[in-house]
Amino acid sequence: MITGILYVVLEILQKNGMWVVGLLTGAACAFEFGYQHVWASMGLNIYYVIMSVVGFIQWKKAGEKVEEGEIHLAILSKKTALWSAAAFIIGSLVLMQILRATGDAQPQLDAMASMLSVIATWWLAQSYIQQWLLWIVADILTAWLCIKTGQQWMPLLYIAYVLSAVYGYWHWKKKGKVVN
Repeated sequence: MITGILYVVLEILQKNGMWVVGLLTGAACAFEFGYQHVWASMGLNIYYVIMSVVGFIQWKKAGEKVEEGEIHLAILSKKTALWSAAAFIIGSLVLMQILRATGDAQPQLDAMASMLSVIATWWLAQSYIQQWLLWIVADILTAWLCIKTGQQWMPLLYIAYVLSAVYGYWHWKKKGKVVN
C-alpha cells in the first residue's frame, strides 16, 4: 500500500521515479491478485511492470521539453480515443469469456477494470491528461472488485487512488504544458 501511494504522488508530480516504484508495486499486486485467483488483475499488474519501462523512456524524452515544475502533456486525438473505446469494449467482452473459463471470482468487474486500466496506463505513458478520468472509473471498479473478493487492504488502496486521480487531474490541468 505504501508503494502504491508513493507511486500516485510521484505520478501527480510527474516524476520519473514513479516508474521504478510502479515496477515494485506491480510485482507485489500481481502476487496478491494471483493468490486470490483474480487473473486479469494479476495479468494487468504484470503489464504495469512492462509499462513502467516504456513509460520511463517516454517521460524522460518528453521531460526535456518542459521547464522544472511543468507537467508535459500530449493531445489526445479523436482517433486514439475511438480506438481506445473499441479496445475497451472488445477487450472486455473477450476477457470476460476467458475469465469465466478460468474460474475468475468476478469476471465482469475484473475484465472491465483491467481493460480500463490497460488503456489508462498507455495514456499515462503518452502524457494524456484524460488518463486521470479513466483512472477514476477503473479504480472505483477495482475497489469494488476487491470488496467483492474479500481482500482486506486493497480497497483502501484503490479508494486512495480515486482521490489521488481527482487531484492529479486538477494538478496536471493547472501545471500542464503541451509538448510535441
